[in-house]
Amino acid sequence: MTIQGFKTLRKYSIMLGAIASALSMSSTPAYAAGDLLVAPTRVVLDGERGTEVILNNIGSETATYRISMELRRMTADGRLEDVPEDQINEIETASKAMIRYAPRRVTLPPNQPQAIRLGVRAPDGLADGEYRVHLLFRAIPKARSVTEQSATEGGLTIALTPIYGVTIPVIVRQGNLQATAAIANGRMEQNAEGQSFAFDLSRSGNRSTYGEIVITKPGVDEPVMVARGIAVYPEVEKRTVTLPVPPEIAAQLSGPITVEYYETANAGGGLIAKTDMVLR
Repeated sequence: MTIQGFKTLRKYSIMLGAIASALSMSSTPAYAAGDLLVAPTRVVLDGERGTEVILNNIGSETATYRISMELRRMTADGRLEDVPEDQINEIETASKAMIRYAPRRVTLPPNQPQAIRLGVRAPDGLADGEYRVHLLFRAIPKARSVTEQSATEGGLTIALTPIYGVTIPVIVRQGNLQATAAIANGRMEQNAEGQSFAFDLSRSGNRSTYGEIVITKPGVDEPVMVARGIAVYPEVEKRTVTLPVPPEIAAQLSGPITVEYYETANAGGGLIAKTDMVLR
């Protein structure tokens, strides 16, 4: 093995060890962006108890991260968009006011985990419902020289530094909330990136739904496709789910299939919605 190959292997070994460490602290998956790993990827609180989110620097250098709170709304195509200050509603205002977190800035050596404490201070008389904010964990780039003389062109050399960030939802549920979902209008779509399987996922009730989509085919033991982290938030009654389909999978989706929507394992793994359809 070459020295470069050994360094690459060692880097991946360190990364996998850090991921395993973070996952051991939580029953839900972790997000990684750049050199930052965050677990869990979603937090649901009952309005009284608190919890922790674990950050881990999986890079090779010390890094500083800033933690901030954002408001985002889901669109009909499943995207999450920032809420302008002049459009924040009462539920979103209450959400920001009741959720506490600390610290708000951390500096981590390589492979060093840090717990971010989350808590809720719900006001008296809080109306039943689901309240949500999004926590953004973003790397703060190290200070560098703003301009440098270009030896070849005599001008300015501009260095672009990517800033990585991870966003997770933090949800507070007040009262006895219920929700149901339904799957309809499955179809294959073609775009510049290739084929996709799309369907409409509707929701009714006073809370969000969240889980994984499992697509099976009669006579085939293993699922044809599995997509995790599929949510429908209370601000939308229906959204489009679009799943990229590799060419080798597209042929298997032709004909009769079953599409199921399950809760995550740590939420009980129950079936939320199911439908049979035939794709042409």
